[in-house]
Amino acid sequence: MFIDVKEKKNFLNWFVTHASFSRREVCWILNYLANHEAILNNVHFVENADTTSRGLQIRDLTVQGDPIKLFISGKVFDDSDQIFHEIRLNWKDALYIECLFDNAWDNPGYLSILEDNPFMKWNENIDPDVIDSIDQFLFEEEQTARIKQLYQEIDAALEKGDEETFLRLSEAVNKELEQYKGQKTVD
Repeated sequence: MFIDVKEKKNFLNWFVTHASFSRREVCWILNYLANHEAILNNVHFVENADTTSRGLQIRDLTVQGDPIKLFISGKVFDDSDQIFHEIRLNWKDALYIECLFDNAWDNPGYLSILEDNPFMKWNENIDPDVIDSIDQFLFEEEQTARIKQLYQEIDAALEKGDEETFLRLSEAVNKELEQYKGQKTVD
């Protein structure tokens, strides 16, 4: 996905002016990036920058942790001079930046430049409890739909006066209801 350099620059300028950092060097690095479009062409804003081959995590004061960290092939650097020179010297290489600040997911400027991390897809790290609750919800919806369908078929059998079909469907709906009750008490 292509993100316009101007959008990246706008966000970086917003971030520098609206966030507070525990080290002034963070602002310097962000301003450097915002003022060098050639570098911004190779910058990608992602989540989990620590999983990338060359990732930069930037935290403002609202988020616990080091204000700036560079991850290169599993190694971690937190010296701002070293980080600056790495960015400056290797400006043609892809740089994946993660900006950690309060209410980041409510910030349209940040969301507009956020890309999928090619080293860690979002759907590869879904909490198993979330998956279980989704599966349970879908199972219950499916059961509810089957019961509703059986009731409609029962109504049709009554309208036709088809006692045999009515009895068979009533037995089937009772089994479904027992299963549904049993499932509810297990949860």
